[in-house]
Amino acid sequence: MNHKTDNESLLADVLAEARPAGLRDAMLGETLRRIRRRRRWRQTRRGVVVAVVLGLCGFFFWQKNLSPRPRAPAPVTRAVCPNYQLVQTRPFSAGAIVVTQPLAAGQFIASGETIGVVQTRSGNYHVLDDVELLALVSSHPAVLIRTGPHSEELVFANPEDQKGFPLN
Repeated sequence: MNHKTDNESLLADVLAEARPAGLRDAMLGETLRRIRRRRRWRQTRRGVVVAVVLGLCGFFFWQKNLSPRPRAPAPVTRAVCPNYQLVQTRPFSAGAIVVTQPLAAGQFIASGETIGVVQTRSGNYHVLDDVELLALVSSHPAVLIRTGPHSEELVFANPEDQKGFPLN
């Protein structure tokens, strides 16, 4: 807080006499007018906010409790299509029906004598070993790759040989 010295107080009194007589009252009046105006603005603003909040609450309450009015159903003007199609059946004519008839004795075809039966006997084959397999493909470069104890893969150098080739 500043304390005025005697010289400053004297100077303020001398200069105060030089001011017009109504200046102090005019300044006080203007200050009070501005203060009242601010207070009215704050009060108006609060009133508007309260009115808006009450209006929104009333609107939402009215919307929530608004009972839907029963409406009369609109008259149906178009025909209703059924969800099915009616099918009407008629019996076939006698010429359109297929029947089976037994063959005459001269029309039988016997194919039993021309059929040969092939049987495989056990022991008529043997498993090729690596040397025999590589001998079969000796005219084409190939490698036998072992991928496990009982799995091998034969890989040809030429991809066309992979598709097969005549062994003769």
